[in-house]
Amino acid sequence: MKILVTGAAGFLGQYVVHDLIQNGHTVIGVDNFSKYGKVYQPYLTHPQYTFIEGDVKSDAVLEAALDGCDQLVAMAALVGGVEYFHKFPYDIMSENEKITAQTFDQAIKSYKKGILKKINLISSSMVYEQISQFPLNEVDIDFFPAPESSYGFQKRCSEMFAKAAFEQYGLPYTIIRPFNCIGIGEYSIEKNDMLLENNKTKITSHVIPDLITKIFASSRPLEILGDGQQVRSFTWGGDLARGIRYCIEKPEALNESFNLATSESTKVVDLAKCIWSILRPQETFHFKTNPPPRYDVNIRIPDVSKAQQVLGFTAERQLNSTLVEIVDWMKIHVLNKNRMPENEI
Repeated sequence: MKILVTGAAGFLGQYVVHDLIQNGHTVIGVDNFSKYGKVYQPYLTHPQYTFIEGDVKSDAVLEAALDGCDQLVAMAALVGGVEYFHKFPYDIMSENEKITAQTFDQAIKSYKKGILKKINLISSSMVYEQISQFPLNEVDIDFFPAPESSYGFQKRCSEMFAKAAFEQYGLPYTIIRPFNCIGIGEYSIEKNDMLLENNKTKITSHVIPDLITKIFASSRPLEILGDGQQVRSFTWGGDLARGIRYCIEKPEALNESFNLATSESTKVVDLAKCIWSILRPQETFHFKTNPPPRYDVNIRIPDVSKAQQVLGFTAERQLNSTLVEIVDWMKIHVLNKNRMPENEI
């Protein structure tokens, strides 16, 4: 199968491209390197992979990339941790809506030509932001208020793009909601407001790179955002990539939505203790809490039964082994600052 992946050089995108190639698919990747810049991947020279550097908001770029593709994995977006979408709510809403609209416009054109068979939309667990019953079932969002954060709301809107494109044009879809992707390739960055080019802001990425950076720097006591009791399902990127591939390959995924996540739930304070034990095993763990940001959901526990039953998907990697891998990668490529980050998934 020939598959287009937008956002191919992104954190999760790199896992997805690697998995698809390893399982015999031909992959076209598109990315503009807007987050981390150019990052080396061993598969860049693989005969089944073609990379296009460009912006998916461009008609010419996306139309050329879609040529001959059977399916599209739509994952290009501005994305980051909780601090990121609190500091750039307008940029996230504006840019991601433009990306979504352009992606679906071109997907519909390709489908009408008889080329594209399906779009696979990478949504987010943030669509469940306003839901307070657990575990979170795929149909729950139809009965609860829309997310309040711009990131969560935009992801919910992107799901409506998929359903509307099917209703009007018949474009088949699968909506995929990954939970708390973890793995190598993430670190803190400086970002500009898109409309204020000189307004640089340092943005910590998701919680694991943030905690590793603080513990490595011997922060005393360790500062945790919120009370540390937040519950998450930290899922390895390789497992998520396999689940996304199942959504592409299996006809049972047609016009369905799926939670992709580990069944293991972890409190942030326990996550911090685990990272501390890896980096500073001889030292006593001390931490203090900071007030949580407005949209920091306290509990996010998914129902993974649909993905298990329909797709045959179960997340396999244990949290601790992934944490060791991330710590080792960050020591070499980020924390010691002795070379440019190179992901080797």
